[in-house]
Amino acid sequence: MNNNILHTDIQDFIAAHQHSDPVEISLKKSPFSHVTSAELAQQISGLQKARIKLPLWHGSTGIIFPPSLNMEQCSSEATAAYKAGLTGGKTLIDITGGFGVDSYFFSLKNETVHYCEIQPELAQLAIHNFSALGGTNIQNHTDSGLTVVKKLADQGIHFDWIYADPARRGKDGGKVVDLREYQPNIPEHLSELLQATSNLLVKTSPMLDLRAGELALPGVREIHCIGVKNELKELLWWIQPNYKGPVTRIAIDLSYGLPFQFTLEQEQAAIAQYNLPEKYLYEPHAGLMKAGPFGLLSQRFNLFKLHPQTHLYSSNALIAFPGRRFRILDSLPYKAKKLPFGKANIATRNFPESVAKIRQRTGIKPGGNTYLFFVKVWDDSLKVLVTEVIS
Repeated sequence: MNNNILHTDIQDFIAAHQHSDPVEISLKKSPFSHVTSAELAQQISGLQKARIKLPLWHGSTGIIFPPSLNMEQCSSEATAAYKAGLTGGKTLIDITGGFGVDSYFFSLKNETVHYCEIQPELAQLAIHNFSALGGTNIQNHTDSGLTVVKKLADQGIHFDWIYADPARRGKDGGKVVDLREYQPNIPEHLSELLQATSNLLVKTSPMLDLRAGELALPGVREIHCIGVKNELKELLWWIQPNYKGPVTRIAIDLSYGLPFQFTLEQEQAAIAQYNLPEKYLYEPHAGLMKAGPFGLLSQRFNLFKLHPQTHLYSSNALIAFPGRRFRILDSLPYKAKKLPFGKANIATRNFPESVAKIRQRTGIKPGGNTYLFFVKVWDDSLKVLVTEVIS
């Protein structure tokens, strides 16, 4: 870490160029003798990414940002705050600390947080920033989190919480989904982790199959499917030693508010209502689509489902709903001819053609305020629902 970045004249330069192209900055000669143009570009790029993702870091003085990959991989403030809200106690250890966003938010809910990061440069940045942000109850360990857990457990420390966000890239640098390819391999070390804690919280790829995760992680109590602005961001697995009860699935989009929670037993017992599209259309947010309470959504919100395999809902009266809402302007029979729309947003649900194929065949360009849903409905016919979004 280059502490010269913190000099007032350099900080002023970074602030003055926060809207500049970092690539252009990196190609120019640095105006400072002790900070390279590449280091300036890294700080400007980090500041730009932090404006939306990490507003506390963006608005604080004395912050030093890591390389772009670490900024991309770290949690957003919104998801970090949500995770921290699930915890609370005397001791929490973050065994995959990274840039330290999660550790900082955990420190607001737990008396003592142990931050572990094996990469010395990244750990140095995080530790510096903890100080700048006032994280005085964070103890820092530049070592493997698994090693630190064992060492502290041998000293008689039992953690209220262990948090793990394993790296999800293989040896070739490509993304991996299988839990056993993560680093560290949580299933392989699950037993020793659960011996050291009362609660284990694991973050995984949003692409991980929920049933596969349950089988690989015995003791799962809750699965949280977390989205932001209808994009699934994280899966969180709350695991407890010897827990054998039902698994609660919790779907939440932090842009919509209240979580929707259920068990698979409740979903299997749900009685959905079916009908052809009415006046309003409802699209569940991405967290709900992952969690899968498709019958319960119909039952709990008293909505008609369009088809057993078409996960859209309809009603004659507009209601509040955890997802996007649309007004249905028309319902057209699907025919293999050009539709009367030059530009529209297109989505398919339980439909034999892809969006790309539909655009190629119809010539409809992306954009505009019209939303076309190509769907199969209750009587097994194919329809084009012409809609407009309700804010």
